[in-house]
Amino acid sequence: MENFVVSARKYRPATFRSVVGQQHVTTTLQNAIVSKHLAQAFLFCGPRGVGKTTCARILAKTINCEFVEEHVRQGRKVSELLQARPDIVPAALHQAPDPDNTPFELEACGQCSSCRAFQENASFNVHELDAASNNSVEDIRSLVEQVRYAPQQGRFKVYIIDEVHMLSNAAFNAFLKTLEEPPSYAIFILATTERHKIIPTILSRCQIFDFNRIRVDDIRGHLRFVATQEKIGAEDDALHLLAQKADGGLRDALSMFDQMVTFSGHNLTYKDVVQNLHILDYEYYFRLIDALLSENLSATLLLLDEVMQNGFDLHNFVVGAAEHLRGLLVCKDPITVQLLEVSDGIRARYVQQAQAAPLAFLLSALNLVSQCDREFKQAKNQRLHVELMLMKLAYLNGAVQFARDLTAGPAASTSNGEAKKKTSVAPAAAPNGATAPAANGLLSTNGTAEAAAAYGPNGGSAAAQTPVPSNIQPSKLSISSAPADPEPIVPIESGVEELHDTPSIEDEASTEVPTTRQMRDTVPHVEIGRPSIAGHEPGQPAVTAAPLPPRPGIAAPKPISLGTKLPGLGSLKEMQAQREQQAAAGKAPAEAESSGPATGLPAIDEALLQRVWAELTQERKDHSLSEYTILNRPFQANEQHLIVLRVDNPIQEDQFNEFRAGFLGELRRRTGYPRLNVQAEVVERIDTGRKLYTSSDKMEYLMEKFPMLAVMKQQLGLDTD
Repeated sequence: MENFVVSARKYRPATFRSVVGQQHVTTTLQNAIVSKHLAQAFLFCGPRGVGKTTCARILAKTINCEFVEEHVRQGRKVSELLQARPDIVPAALHQAPDPDNTPFELEACGQCSSCRAFQENASFNVHELDAASNNSVEDIRSLVEQVRYAPQQGRFKVYIIDEVHMLSNAAFNAFLKTLEEPPSYAIFILATTERHKIIPTILSRCQIFDFNRIRVDDIRGHLRFVATQEKIGAEDDALHLLAQKADGGLRDALSMFDQMVTFSGHNLTYKDVVQNLHILDYEYYFRLIDALLSENLSATLLLLDEVMQNGFDLHNFVVGAAEHLRGLLVCKDPITVQLLEVSDGIRARYVQQAQAAPLAFLLSALNLVSQCDREFKQAKNQRLHVELMLMKLAYLNGAVQFARDLTAGPAASTSNGEAKKKTSVAPAAAPNGATAPAANGLLSTNGTAEAAAAYGPNGGSAAAQTPVPSNIQPSKLSISSAPADPEPIVPIESGVEELHDTPSIEDEASTEVPTTRQMRDTVPHVEIGRPSIAGHEPGQPAVTAAPLPPRPGIAAPKPISLGTKLPGLGSLKEMQAQREQQAAAGKAPAEAESSGPATGLPAIDEALLQRVWAELTQERKDHSLSEYTILNRPFQANEQHLIVLRVDNPIQEDQFNEFRAGFLGELRRRTGYPRLNVQAEVVERIDTGRKLYTSSDKMEYLMEKFPMLAVMKQQLGLDTD
């Protein structure tokens, strides 16, 4: 069986002209040879499979070619070489009418002894070293020893060191001197895929050439050349997909090409490539966008299930959706269609679908898909995360249209783009319970009808055009003329600007307090010491309950009627005044509670008070030890039912004030003394003036306080320390 040679080796470029996608490098090297400005060291950097080692071999072959030596360095004319040594002249110059004036690119002839030896891998002037397996100082020392010997044939000895970034730091340092001052016949070509791993002292001694990723069109053209040479029929879409999958590497593209030819034979189709390489092709995404534009959520979810059933990764699906949306976005403008690196047939489908997709939809969808891509790794249920994104995309087109209609409609007349609030008038309840239509005016924020009048459609007053029902008293409806100019914008604390008071839809009848009949509470109230509800005794005829007396320090609320105008959003000063009154009213109970001594109070049962206090203290011990510590101390109530609780510091005073209200209420309820009051007072400590520093001072202080310590110390023979 004949040995098979892969396409990457069989069709490896042998001249500068045949190198794919690196014209900026090949042109520079050719000019350097012609101008005799050849550097002593080169560094070729770039990703895998872009031609670094290939260009190094072509350079080594070209500089030792006999035609280059005779024509460039010796200066002999082409016509003279055709007569003296026609075997070393390239075939293109043999048929030229004027070979001396015919422009041509400098290439190796491929016919001389040096070129034939290179092609047969038998050249003694080219040495290749794999730095991945020869990265020690000893390997570099052996290389330096070889550099000392001049070439036996030809002018230059070329040393190609591949994957040079794998050398150790010691090997790099051992190579510095030779790389900086090599012999005149030695040329070093270093190749690497990771330039950042090479030390700066090596970089400064080399001419650096950066190899680019090969464009998709260039790879596709080279694949077409190989397919033609091998007599293989291949679709353009199939070759384009292979070139795109190679990610800029020609060697990867040729390897996949050989694999596809083995799978499908001599007829390579797009379907075979998609099936064999397991690629999410464009068809999935075209179907996806069609379903999203028609808001067909069921078809979208079924498409996702089909993708998963075929074994594709969900993250790759999300990334592919983002790339497809990006392709549609660039196809919206004919100028940017060239940014889409696809075949002509696929590009036509992109343009067609881009015309059907609104620009707002594409931008919003691309934002949602990008967000899903960022959050995919953190999602616990990744399929649900992707499905949620698809649900948003399915109804995105309708949401965008709704927002556009809302913005362009008649409701959007305010300067900030917000829809104007619709004013509606709720029917106000009449005093006798009948429902009466309110005047065509505005309602305040609390639901009462304000008499700031609104004009009718003919410019007249609404009160003049709308009849007022008879069951509404005129005193409860105040009507005023509307201003000729619009009301000024009043700044609101929340940042929202209103042109008028916001109407309320609440029924005014709900604000009236209904009249109720209740039993009289004969048990003394905890706070005020008298029945809490003025009613009737049990067994007596029921009477209408009188209004409750106001609690100390709290102002009674004013009754609300139709004629009362409550403060709206515009009256900021009135609202501020009400807040200050409420804040002052909140402090009133504490002040009124200790305003002065009470007279005529019954004597306190000290045993009952101590027992209840101890019970409450013990109950506090279970959930808060600090409260137990504060309460567990002696106390005594005076004739005014005031208990002064002496605490140790202001911190305990603040802690007691936090739970004082609940504790005092429970103390009053259990003892039956509603006027009991407890106040915390910090005990002033008396400074004795004596400070204890040493162990002896502390021991003397303890023996004074506890005399038994002196006896124990003497009997046991203990020392102070």
